[in-house]
Amino acid sequence: MKVMVFVKANSDSEAGKMPSAEEFREMGHFNEQLAKAGVLLAGEGLQASSKGKRVRCVGKARTVIDGPFSETKELVAGFWIWQVKSIEEAVEWVRRSPFQEGEIEIRPIFGPEDFGDALPADVAAQEARLRAEAERRK
Repeated sequence: MKVMVFVKANSDSEAGKMPSAEEFREMGHFNEQLAKAGVLLAGEGLQASSKGKRVRCVGKARTVIDGPFSETKELVAGFWIWQVKSIEEAVEWVRRSPFQEGEIEIRPIFGPEDFGDALPADVAAQEARLRAEAERRK
């Protein structure tokens, strides 16, 4: 199963404060363990919300909202995408992470098989084609 692991923002990440050299090394070591185990598919840190935008959709209307955004606890500072056997395995990896403070959220990623009969065959074929195209472009 694929999961997305969200690293929640805090006042330091929102202020643009960089991790220490030691924190970078610890995270690099952890990411290396994930990669060697075949778990790590992707992962990145995100810049502060002051550099971002939100687009609110109401019907056909689109409203652009410039950052920064309040409610730091609801913001994401980084993410990973992992391939694991179960969400419990993902929890075990998070327990080994170098984070000392904050909250990390783990959410399963939908695969085409998760939609069952609700996914029309033509849309499933389109999704398969788009995934193959994305893989080819890597």
